[in-house]
Amino acid sequence: MGVKKMILPVTIEIIKKGKWYIARAIELDFVSQGRTPEEAKKNLFEVINIQFEEMKNLGTLREYLDECGYKVDNNEQLYPEFVSLERTEVAIECLQELHP
Repeated sequence: MGVKKMILPVTIEIIKKGKWYIARAIELDFVSQGRTPEEAKKNLFEVINIQFEEMKNLGTLREYLDECGYKVDNNEQLYPEFVSLERTEVAIECLQELHP
């Protein structure tokens, strides 16, 4: 009997911090990094596969997916609905040494 695979839609955010690119699977809350956006994304998929394999072995994968908004029954699959991604600014009171 073959391995049954489930396809999960995932939103990936990639940002640059210094010399590194950080990739995050928003719905799953997994993060990885790389020297290029492609490497960060490739590493993120590796993290997701390793984590899912470990959760599968522990018997906690279904619970984790439920918590992330992925509901899977025999006849129906429900996924978290991505609504928006926004870049904005937040005003904060800062220490004097941070603002000359």
